Amino acid sequence: MDAQQPPPPAARPDLRRFAWLSIAAAILTIGLKSGAYLLTGSVGLLSDAAESVVNLVAAIVALIALGVAAQPFDEKHHFGHSKAEYFSAAIEGIMIFVAAGFILWTSVERFLHPAPLENVGIGLGISVVASAVNGAVAVVLGRAGRAHRSITLVADGKHLMTDVWTSAGVVVGVLLVALTGWLQLDPIIAFLVGLNIIWTGWHLIAQSVDGLMDRALSTEEHARLQLILDDFDPRQVRFHSVQTRVAGHARLISMHVLLPGDWTIQKGHDLIEDVESRLVTEFDHAQVFTHMEPIEDPRSYEDNQPGLAARNGADRLPTTEAGAG
Repeated sequence: MDAQQPPPPAARPDLRRFAWLSIAAAILTIGLKSGAYLLTGSVGLLSDAAESVVNLVAAIVALIALGVAAQPFDEKHHFGHSKAEYFSAAIEGIMIFVAAGFILWTSVERFLHPAPLENVGIGLGISVVASAVNGAVAVVLGRAGRAHRSITLVADGKHLMTDVWTSAGVVVGVLLVALTGWLQLDPIIAFLVGLNIIWTGWHLIAQSVDGLMDRALSTEEHARLQLILDDFDPRQVRFHSVQTRVAGHARLISMHVLLPGDWTIQKGHDLIEDVESRLVTEFDHAQVFTHMEPIEDPRSYEDNQPGLAARNGADRLPTTEAGAG
């Protein structure tokens, strides 16, 4: 029996404007933080500027990935291009490792050969302004990423917020150097910044690999899915082989629907349309794939695949006659 395939979900809004915002913020903060480094000579501020360069590269990659992910399905990509966003997150993670390596090397060099800091007040003031810019953009990207289920924007927002905390640590470190005169504190802070950046990069890469491995919907989303399926009368409709996966912003849900064998095709079709409509309404950008089987036929219970727990007793034959058609 042919699978029921509903029309593809509505097109996703163009999110590239957020990537352009991230690019503009990165260019501005690179200029500000580089100026702060040139004024003070602080290797901590230099490490902060290096991370902003990574932000710029990541934002450019995000711009490309969002453009690809927004493309509709075609003859070679039947499920669309939404997974392109995972590559953006992975590339951003790799770039973070590169920046962290530069920061660690520079901090060790400065620890071995300390140098006095100059114009600390002006340099720190500039760094604070740059951090405020990154913080504001991070909030905007994070909200947009969660609203549109974009791993690219969420990753970019998290990275920028990490940059904010990094800058805060650098500012505190440079201020302490000015107050205590302990020059080695500046490269120590820079080294800790490098380690923190490595942790962020590892998290982004792990998240993107998890997505490329066809991760299932979250536990909370599965609970919502089960509630919808449980709402149908188990004497007339049962479900098994319920499987889900996430592909970027898209949710893909497949299942076998067991219906009374004496129902007409039209009646079975109407019920399945109801199931699919409720799921598409509940889950944004969802694509639902169903396979209809007769509830009385023992063979319908032999092809139960691993996935969401069988609903309404679909893992066993009915003990009473199914509802009339």
